[in-house]
Amino acid sequence: MLRLARIRPKCVDPALTRASHVGSSPIAIPPDLSLSLTDHSAVQISGPRGQTSVPLPAFVRLSLSPYVASPNASGTPYRTSSSGLSTPNSPPNAPPAQVLEISVQNPDEKEQRAAWGLTRALVANAVTGVSRGFTVELNLVGVGYRVALEKDPTTGGERLSLKLGFAHWIHVPIPSGITAQVPHSTRIVLGSNDKHQLGQFAADIRAFRKPEPYKGKGIFVGGETIKLKDVKKK
Repeated sequence: MLRLARIRPKCVDPALTRASHVGSSPIAIPPDLSLSLTDHSAVQISGPRGQTSVPLPAFVRLSLSPYVASPNASGTPYRTSSSGLSTPNSPPNAPPAQVLEISVQNPDEKEQRAAWGLTRALVANAVTGVSRGFTVELNLVGVGYRVALEKDPTTGGERLSLKLGFAHWIHVPIPSGITAQVPHSTRIVLGSNDKHQLGQFAADIRAFRKPEPYKGKGIFVGGETIKLKDVKKK
């Protein structure tokens, strides 16, 4: 008779299973940044590129402590975003002055665990935005596709004029808080302190000509690639 061995579950600390890997990760604060709480409902972040405010849920707690370099640490303590949509500029050579840690009152509650990592990501993006900023590159691929940066006659600001294979030009006003450069007639470089606003504006431009899989034409954001399909033959 075959006997099945009873497998005992491993004893795991409940506190470890409830911790957020993203939310519990500390944020390096550069020396030229300052943080302040406004009525415990938002954190005000000021830096060389401006200032911004991030709203905080009532159950989120912030802890700011001096940065202590580890003797075994190597490389830079600043993280670089792996997102192809918005890439932060090069980190400074100076080590961070402080470290910001984010926690919640009760990690066992689902709502607090969900907002833990989200709040940490928003604060980290704000710190990167006011200290280094974000940039994103758009490439126009197609016969006759081109772009020009010109003055907007209606608002007095700047706008992008796109030629994307239509019978008319497409004029896109550049919103406040975003800078645009056109180093080449088929290349656009956008910059901003707000990662969300920058990504949304890049997505709006991409929507005019999404990359198509047969000829590979369209507007490509960042390092975006597309797999070409074979044309159906009769």
